[in-house]
Amino acid sequence: MPDDIARWLIEHARPLDTLTPGAPTEDLKPLGEALRGTRIVGLGESTHGTGEFFRLKHRIVEFLAREEGFTTLAMEASQSAGRALDAYVRHGIGDPERLVARLGFWTWRTREMVDLVEWLRAYNRDLPEERRIRFAGTDPQRCADSVETVTAFLRRRAPERAEDARALEVLAQARPGSRPDPDQALLRRAEEVAGFLADHREASGPEDEVDEALEHAQVLVRAADLVTRSFTPLAGEDSVLAVRDRYMAEAVARLVDNAPEARVMVWAHNGHIAKGTYGEQVPALGSRLWERYGDAYYALALLFGKGSFLARRGDDLQGPPVRHRIGTGFRSLEATFASAVRGDYYADLRADAAPWLHTPQVQRSFGANVPRFVYRFHIAPLVPAKDYDGIAFVARSTCSHPLPRTHS
Repeated sequence: MPDDIARWLIEHARPLDTLTPGAPTEDLKPLGEALRGTRIVGLGESTHGTGEFFRLKHRIVEFLAREEGFTTLAMEASQSAGRALDAYVRHGIGDPERLVARLGFWTWRTREMVDLVEWLRAYNRDLPEERRIRFAGTDPQRCADSVETVTAFLRRRAPERAEDARALEVLAQARPGSRPDPDQALLRRAEEVAGFLADHREASGPEDEVDEALEHAQVLVRAADLVTRSFTPLAGEDSVLAVRDRYMAEAVARLVDNAPEARVMVWAHNGHIAKGTYGEQVPALGSRLWERYGDAYYALALLFGKGSFLARRGDDLQGPPVRHRIGTGFRSLEATFASAVRGDYYADLRADAAPWLHTPQVQRSFGANVPRFVYRFHIAPLVPAKDYDGIAFVARSTCSHPLPRTHS
């Protein structure tokens, strides 16, 4: 089977001339052709701490915005904080480094992400409002901006609900599964607040302040649901991880369905953009998009051969990410990709129905945290044509560049 894969790659791999944003895009034309007829492309990554992935995805975003008519960048980042970053991208409001740092996860607090955001702003600057690229977060957790907006509104306009405001403050930083409650009392309170704001809007008519507060309250409902679920290895639709991916998929669907001309780029881990499941059979964000939109969704995974990447160690949720190193190895799909074709390249998996695309393989996969020492042996199953529509392969990974701690 590795020989079959190698022969297929030699025929189908399309070299990437560079990973550097701003370069000519002739080598990305095959990707553009593969995306004709799609409305959503998932831009994956096998680590959150690889500089080359940031730069290549930045380059792809430039290409898709300029030449393929994509309108929105949606990210596995705070849905709450994403609104302020969208205001910067479209209107220049705020400081980009501070706004990036507020996206909720160390993974995005990088120089590479600021470079992308600044490019989006520069691209939008001279365009009419209706043609400007939007930015959206898709993850309900880490919703400090929503807590601030809703509680401030309640204190000003409904002081009798001060107790609700105090109760919701815990959602600013609470993590999924961190406050398990079979009765989900916090969720019920968030739903009551959202219902109150919806009634207030219906009674008073359209009003920017009420509309904004209601949208943020709806984020808090989703966050409260995640926070109060039990974080167990439960498989299926009711697990914390499955519900998180469902909420992220729904966020993307709203972007697509609310604007007939919208074409959305979804930036997330390979596990999320895949069309199947991950971990303990968790239905991925991408699987829900594929079920809803069919071939109008295209899942592009990013893999690498060898090198280094950033991740936090073990269960440390507060410390800085550190450098991790890994060789090409010999068990994974990446090892075959590295040995078959040298350099960086893209391959469209929809282009051919080769048997190997439909047989079980293994890939490497690293999250925001990785276990000490044994991370080198971490692999995840995949069936290439079932999970992905295309793969971009980067020969060597180096660490992304975190912003100074003052920005976090």
